[in-house]
Amino acid sequence: MSLVSSKEMFKKAYEGQYAVGAFNVNNMEIIQGIVDAAKLEQAPLILQVSAGARKYAKHIYLTKLVEAAIEDSGLPIVLHLDHGDDFEICKSCIDGGFSSVMIDGSKYSFEENIALTKKVVEYAHAHGVVVEAELGKLAGVEDAVKVSAKDATYTDPDEAVEFVERTGCDSLAIAIGTSHGAYKFKGDPSLDYERLEKISNLLPGFPLVLHGASTVLPEFVAKCNEYGGHIPGAQGVPEDMLLKASKFGVCKINIDTDLRLAMTASIREHFTKNPGDFDPRQYLAPARDAIKNMVQHKMKNVLNCSNRL
Repeated sequence: MSLVSSKEMFKKAYEGQYAVGAFNVNNMEIIQGIVDAAKLEQAPLILQVSAGARKYAKHIYLTKLVEAAIEDSGLPIVLHLDHGDDFEICKSCIDGGFSSVMIDGSKYSFEENIALTKKVVEYAHAHGVVVEAELGKLAGVEDAVKVSAKDATYTDPDEAVEFVERTGCDSLAIAIGTSHGAYKFKGDPSLDYERLEKISNLLPGFPLVLHGASTVLPEFVAKCNEYGGHIPGAQGVPEDMLLKASKFGVCKINIDTDLRLAMTASIREHFTKNPGDFDPRQYLAPARDAIKNMVQHKMKNVLNCSNRL
């Protein structure tokens, strides 16, 4: 499997003031939809796997699916571990062929986070793998990541500089107001661009990452609810806010919830309109197309990363 490193990808993104989409994957149809979109858009691509996805689909199935995607598309693809919460899972993914891992020590104290991150960085770099770390806590729920609003903390700019210098991490996920899951904001959405700009200025040329950056597209929420779903009050990060973030050093934007909503909305609609269908291919094929169309939209209009290969 000829995966690529995100280092050169991020360098180009930083200089071009666009972001690379990092899309969470769980099965074949999700991978195919994302990769088909990236090929059509000629866009750089990160496929990322959470601990929950590895548990659901198994490491070997996911790596072989990504290997097939590379062979089928010819695209440069990064395979990234999303939210690795200890050294062991990062080591397992490094040893198992990933080209990038995230160690998320944000639940620990500053010093403990540094120690854990540095340990992962040393092992990863010795094996040619890049490391994303996290400083600050995002609110919300995604797989095993659960942080209440009262426990969420924004990233301190000065701490970010010290953290990067002491750990040697290759990119840093920061907290400026995004959150995990479909319920990101109760009031008006807001991102702390002043904080983002300060961090970017203190770390010139260094790639920053936004987690919890799905927009929770209203059309998918409405379709889910129309066809029997119950997702009241879901609200994400407006797309113009994400587009603006890439002007301040954000080189990687994570998208997961929008994939889930696109797929689920399509499947719910299909079941309602075609109650006699029971062949999974009948409802998974249009769900795959829904993902492809949504990812194309993100690449063109939100990430600004089309035609960047």
